[in-house]
Amino acid sequence: MTISADTTNMPDKGSDRDWWRGAVIYQIYPRSFQDSNGDGIGDLKGISARLPHVAALGADAIWISPFFPSPMRDFGYDVSNYMDVDPMFGSLSDFDGLIAEAHRLGLKVMIDLVMSHSSDQHPWFVESRSSRFNPKADWYVWTDARPDGTPPNNWLSIFGGSAWAWDPTRMQYYMHNFLTSQPDLNLHNPEVQDALLDMTRFWLKRGVDGFRLDTINFYFHDKELRDNPALEPSRRNASTAPAVNPYNFQEHIYDKNRPENLEFLKRFRAVLDEFPAIAAVGEVGDSQRGLEIVGEYTSGDDKMQMCYAFEFLAPDVLTPARVVEVQGAFQSAAPEGWACWAFSNHDVVRHVSRWGQEVLDREAYAKMLAGILLSQRGSVCLYQGEELGLTEADIAYADLRDPYGIQFWPEFKGRDGCRTPMVWDAQALQAGFSTAEKTWLPIPVEHQLRAVGAQYGDPVSVLEHYRRFLAFRKLHPAFAKGDIRFLPQDGALLAYERRHGGEIVLCLFNMSAAPLSAALPIGEWQALDGHGFEAASPVEGGAVELPAWGAYFARQA
Repeated sequence: MTISADTTNMPDKGSDRDWWRGAVIYQIYPRSFQDSNGDGIGDLKGISARLPHVAALGADAIWISPFFPSPMRDFGYDVSNYMDVDPMFGSLSDFDGLIAEAHRLGLKVMIDLVMSHSSDQHPWFVESRSSRFNPKADWYVWTDARPDGTPPNNWLSIFGGSAWAWDPTRMQYYMHNFLTSQPDLNLHNPEVQDALLDMTRFWLKRGVDGFRLDTINFYFHDKELRDNPALEPSRRNASTAPAVNPYNFQEHIYDKNRPENLEFLKRFRAVLDEFPAIAAVGEVGDSQRGLEIVGEYTSGDDKMQMCYAFEFLAPDVLTPARVVEVQGAFQSAAPEGWACWAFSNHDVVRHVSRWGQEVLDREAYAKMLAGILLSQRGSVCLYQGEELGLTEADIAYADLRDPYGIQFWPEFKGRDGCRTPMVWDAQALQAGFSTAEKTWLPIPVEHQLRAVGAQYGDPVSVLEHYRRFLAFRKLHPAFAKGDIRFLPQDGALLAYERRHGGEIVLCLFNMSAAPLSAALPIGEWQALDGHGFEAASPVEGGAVELPAWGAYFARQA
């Protein structure tokens, strides 16, 4: 079947090609944003209906996680048709309507491309596995068994076990970095690259403004299929996979992170440049070489505009030293690059829970973290519900849907706790998310109490704090476009300047539950307001006293 692309929603050719630099991108997990037809699952019409919330928040763009046809073994990250919409989420016409509504509200639209692997139900794989000699026989990563019948090497899947699955029809193994139902595409084959680039053009012609590229460093594998070396125990890091997963026992230099990726990214960027003002952000899933890879993938102007790694998505509690360390490491690894920072997304424990287990005042803590994230150098991704201060949901084993959590329960509970439906109205059925008797994941009572309607207009709420700070951010271009200069850190004090043009903005954060005094740098400073934080009290000697979890902003006079 041939699907023609509607080009009526293509962006104006006069658009700002640099819109992504310093943009605030709001991530939408479509299953959990808004259900428009009462089946308990979110959809595209539901997203369109709730876009005014995102616009009123002050975001610049939305990123929509996958909505393509899929058997939903990994909830959309196992694509069976790259150029259509799963009926669960609606239709291509619904997607066109979403694009039109977003653009009407001044929002850019980015969609999630999963190009490292597909579903095993994709017609490409169905044909590929049918024989060793069909036209698509080499579109996936196939190899013979060792003489003893075992897999060709020691590569592991992120979801546990070997990265190789046996296929009885071809009498060969195929590679899967994730579920066995997610075979890896063979991007060493130019035909595969061409097909993926044609798919990219299809969505660009429908009017999307950019892409988030899933697992961008997994595109290529070592042609020689060499074994990964063991990783020293001291270097094992649980941010790529949970600590109970042996995936962390290897140094992943042959199953991903291959140098061939750079040339493909140049081809991909050339396709983006065929259209006006298109941007892409790549997800670098690697705790061992994350920022180094970000530097490689964003260098120059012929690859990715920006990437994000997992430094701020890791379990390590955020401290002043950690912020300075991560920003410094990024600047060293990617001096030409541009970061996109996130504290939460659909794959990790929500950050208020991840870092704030011992924090008593979660409201103030959430506001402080928002201020830090939104004043860093780089673009920003906000995850739906983050603006409400939502915590990680505690999902019973019987309600789990995530295969990752089911595999490693109870030591690792999976990703369902951050994927529960958005809460809109505490008084409505299913918190206004759906009219269904049962939603695809349960909605925690504690989330319902933090619904949008309960916080909207309340000046002390987390939601209104996000709205105020995003408006404050837009008033000062230094936040979006400027350089960052860290000042000497003192215990719980995080201090830096943002500089752009002739403006210097001083940012001070108290990352503790007790008040502290912070000395101002030498010079004349004019306190700024409108950011939503409690005013800091001046003290003698050119200093201010910051309340617990408080902040202070000033402009050099």
